[in-house]
Amino acid sequence: MKYSDILSLTLAQAKSALDRGDLSSVELTQCYIEQMISLNSTYHAYITQCEELALEMAKKSDYRRKQKKCGILEGIPLAIKDVFCTKGVRTTFASKMMENFVPQYSSTVTERLEECGGIFLGKTNLDEFCMGSMNTYTFIDPVANPWDISCVSGGSSGGSAAAIAAGMALGAVGSDTGGSIRQPASFCGVVGVRPTYGRVSRYGMGAFASSFDQAGPIARTVEDAGYIFQAICGYDPKDSTSRHIPCPDIFSVMNQSVKNMRVGIPIEFYEASYSEDVRRYWDQSRDILKNAGCQIKMVSLPYVSFALPCYYLIVCAEAASNLARYDGVKYGVRQFGETLEEMYVNTRSVGFGAEVKRRILIGTYILSHGNYDAYYGKALRIRQLIQEDFSKVFQDVDVLLMPTTPTAAFSTSQAPKDPVNIYLNDILTVPINVGGICGISVPFCLSSQGLPLGIQILAPAFEDGRLFQFGKVLEKESNFPNLPFLTKNL
Repeated sequence: MKYSDILSLTLAQAKSALDRGDLSSVELTQCYIEQMISLNSTYHAYITQCEELALEMAKKSDYRRKQKKCGILEGIPLAIKDVFCTKGVRTTFASKMMENFVPQYSSTVTERLEECGGIFLGKTNLDEFCMGSMNTYTFIDPVANPWDISCVSGGSSGGSAAAIAAGMALGAVGSDTGGSIRQPASFCGVVGVRPTYGRVSRYGMGAFASSFDQAGPIARTVEDAGYIFQAICGYDPKDSTSRHIPCPDIFSVMNQSVKNMRVGIPIEFYEASYSEDVRRYWDQSRDILKNAGCQIKMVSLPYVSFALPCYYLIVCAEAASNLARYDGVKYGVRQFGETLEEMYVNTRSVGFGAEVKRRILIGTYILSHGNYDAYYGKALRIRQLIQEDFSKVFQDVDVLLMPTTPTAAFSTSQAPKDPVNIYLNDILTVPINVGGICGISVPFCLSSQGLPLGIQILAPAFEDGRLFQFGKVLEKESNFPNLPFLTKNL
């Protein structure tokens, strides 16, 4: 097969080509390695490129295929967000603090991908310790958006989303704490899934905010994302937050009709002042589901307006606690001082970037004596109210429909400088995480500036199958254009 023909294959199509013998995993992987090498200096999607490892894994995959021992992702080249530990492969969390860290074990997510036959092309760029929504807070160059290199890719999983959009991987995994899979997926015109918390193991994943962090797939299509989801979900005894709930058969659910199912439109978001582009495509997506036989209902989430401040109070507190371990003693960068305290200060001053320091300081203040109940305790109570809001709404509807982001990707030069305005980028993604439910972002249309806009489907906890069921309908009817690398020479 020609180079261009191979790159045009979706993950599902590549699986079929491999099964038919039209293509070997080595050929497929070599194609993506060449694409990664040629484009990474432009997009900075990868922090660490693993060409030799990928080819070695591909050769083993081809051997297993000959032995008729194929996993669900057998021979498929994947990108791994550099927050998942990979044994023997540098794992940096995009932080100078951990720039030379080589784990002695692998995360459950990467182990499961490998067991399913996945090929690891490399570790993708992110906002340092997953703290950000632009992928500019990284110890190397920021990730550029393949639709327009002057624009941000979104964060924190911007490297994974950009790698898919630029044809530098067939599938990827990211992590979603407050929208870090769905927001960059929307900005880059790809599919991103935030599974229900507890559905995918967090073992071996660098911790930002432990009660929110969740791994999930990023891919070109809903079906492609389904293969990755099926590979990584499931109970893990090594993760105390992992839930012993069977995973749905995504492919049996995905093609089921949505006729007579109930779709809710949250009135609190619908009445907000979003751009003409956002309002237009929200109405279009609603009409698609209505024409598919769905019942459309306006619903209310009274406490959802408090989701963003609630989220940032809790995650900063959890980040301050989680990142206390990075002090230069056991692992990571060490900056010596004359006293132990001075060594701590020097190490953390040099090792952490500005945004990480900001959140640690905010979290430390929130958890301090006299502030704990006033801030952290109150945020936990509001979180419970928001979760109750979602529980009540899902008694009346099967899913919720809303935009993924309030705008399309913005240019790096016009990015907000004020941290509060930056945090507002998460206003449409954070409620899902606070509410403890699941969501998918599907690329839907282009803005008036020719940049992707994504639509979200939200489903109750552990009803992840509905995400793929509705996502497939929206994907089929949206007529979203081809990714840039399929229509022009990047």
